[in-house]
Amino acid sequence: MTIRDKTLDLIGRERPLFEDDLATHKKELEQIVSDSRCLVIGGAGTIGQAVSREIFRRHPKALHVIDISENNLVELVRDIRSSLGYIDGDFQTLPLDVDSASFDAFARSQEPYDYILNLSALKHVRSEKDPFTLMRMINVNIFNAEKAAHLAAKQGAKKYFAVSTDKAANPVNLMGASKRIMEKFLARASHECPVSMARFANVAFSDGSLLHGFNQRILKQQPISAPRDVRRYFITPNESGELCLLSALLGKNRDIFFPKLDSGLNLLTFSEIAIRFLRDLGYEAVECGTEDEARSRVAELAPEKKWPVYFFDSDTTGEKPFEEFFMEDETLDMDSFQNVGVIKDSLTYDEAALERFEHGIRQIAESKDWEKPAIVELFFKVVPELQHMETGKYLDQRM
Repeated sequence: MTIRDKTLDLIGRERPLFEDDLATHKKELEQIVSDSRCLVIGGAGTIGQAVSREIFRRHPKALHVIDISENNLVELVRDIRSSLGYIDGDFQTLPLDVDSASFDAFARSQEPYDYILNLSALKHVRSEKDPFTLMRMINVNIFNAEKAAHLAAKQGAKKYFAVSTDKAANPVNLMGASKRIMEKFLARASHECPVSMARFANVAFSDGSLLHGFNQRILKQQPISAPRDVRRYFITPNESGELCLLSALLGKNRDIFFPKLDSGLNLLTFSEIAIRFLRDLGYEAVECGTEDEARSRVAELAPEKKWPVYFFDSDTTGEKPFEEFFMEDETLDMDSFQNVGVIKDSLTYDEAALERFEHGIRQIAESKDWEKPAIVELFFKVVPELQHMETGKYLDQRM
């Protein structure tokens, strides 16, 4: 069984989700990519690498990949060379920050891009625990996304794509709200350049995810910890790249793509996946009553092909007990694709509210003291449906 097949098995599916849609549009996707120059921003993360691979395998005229992680870019090149080989087009990776003079100079030096895809994001709910990380999240998720959209418009690109999140639908945390605000800023930018986006589920075993952490815990001989009451949809890394490619190349202006998933089949708790993960490795999960007990029992249980786990009820700030991809007032197209739903031109924005938000964030950035409540207040003014509640507890306080 391949690694991909194992991932599908762990998340309760037998076949890749977008297989039929990719087959239906195979020639169209290949033709678009082979005629295009593509820039991928944030291309060294799990989703960014998956998108870069999908573009590379279709032989673009140019594929330039930007990311601040030099090491992950090296791994992307090694992975592509070791699996897909070479293309005639111009393939480059550059360790640049979009919010830098170096990136601006690079962009000026290049021929215009046909497609600019932005996969960069601060994606963790834990990123909103303090005002400093929160301000960084706002800059990356909102203002850098808008900057890249303006670049696409200036270069006359055929499309600008940005990744959003399921957590932008009826958000309960500031990370999701930041992506919801990004959607509004990009709705405004869509008057200058066509824009499409994607909201999707958790990417199984993506860098930094809880499931990726399961692998790390085994390698480091440490117990596995997971919430037992949080249910999530999961897609594979390959599927994340495929969904982004479909939206970027086939989506209409202001379309937001999302995966069609069956709640009866695909909605799983993290504790369920932890048990499946350990079973796949040949271990029996042994539930412990406390973190201390779990930490102390690895050496005892591992030789018996058992592994200590600690499951808990979630009480941290920003955790949503269920997952959704769209809101009641959004118009859906569920017929154009086999396994992709499309939110059609439902993006609305208040010009004055966006300007006030931007002005308010700039004022805080220039002030001596950064206070989280002042930042949160600005969020509520742009996203009044935000159901954010502070519990005083954060994921960094968990094992």
